[in-house]
Amino acid sequence: MTADFQSWASHCQASIENFLDSRLPAADCVPVRLHRAMRYAVLGGGKRVRPLLAFAAGELGQADVESVTVVAAAVELIHAYSLVHDDMPSMDNDVLRRGKPTCHVEFDEATALLTGDSLQTLAFELLTEKRLTENTVTQLDMIKQLASASGSRGMAGGQAFDLDNVGKMLTLPELEFMHIHKTGALIRAAVMLGAHCSNQLDETQLKKLDHFAKCVGLAFQVVDDLLDAEATTATLGKTAGKDAENNKPTYVSIMGIREARDRAEKLQQDADSILQEFGDAALRLRQVTDFIIKRKF
Repeated sequence: MTADFQSWASHCQASIENFLDSRLPAADCVPVRLHRAMRYAVLGGGKRVRPLLAFAAGELGQADVESVTVVAAAVELIHAYSLVHDDMPSMDNDVLRRGKPTCHVEFDEATALLTGDSLQTLAFELLTEKRLTENTVTQLDMIKQLASASGSRGMAGGQAFDLDNVGKMLTLPELEFMHIHKTGALIRAAVMLGAHCSNQLDETQLKKLDHFAKCVGLAFQVVDDLLDAEATTATLGKTAGKDAENNKPTYVSIMGIREARDRAEKLQQDADSILQEFGDAALRLRQVTDFIIKRKF
């Protein structure tokens, strides 16, 4: 493990981009409009934080890189589908994502809806195509983990809770309950699916990794709220200030900017402390966490 973080991250991002490009239907495959929209929504943008976490967790247990690439792609497809749906007029009603028009603006609402549906199902198709672990029961559990993280008890449920509480003042525990599901569930899935591609981690270690991922998921959202309040639309590649405009409860609206930044730093400290027992093997996980906390977009 000699490459610096930026070189490692760029390599992982290129690997996942190439894999997704190869597995998404070709742009000239019928139905052409839907397949063009799927590729538009997934390729050529994004930080790929969830794949980076999957690759880092896989390295912790010396997992097969090809298997980790598959699970990283599956998680990223779920994430991309969620963005397509979240941007639609019936949800967050946004017109800009990753520096370009959102899917429903570039195409149309019906196509965007079908795009999200298709990306979600493709994610689960990938997880069933090849053996990803030595234990098939473990692989079935990985599929279940991603399904749970994506559904009503995970990401979709968190989004529903968010929509139900627009204009309301939540307590910090209520806000964190929402984000453990809305943002955190898929981040935890990325870490755990990457880790499960290895057979070298025991149950105690996996539980500690899950706690680590929970801290990282919350920290990601705190930073997201700070960036929405402080960064520009040009920097973010999406509309800045939408949370305040839509009167949504955020870490910034509840705690203020200074305390929210302190909260992010505390979550990073908690995440780092959990990784101490893994030693140098957890270097990439520490680096990805640092990237999440210090990112400007």
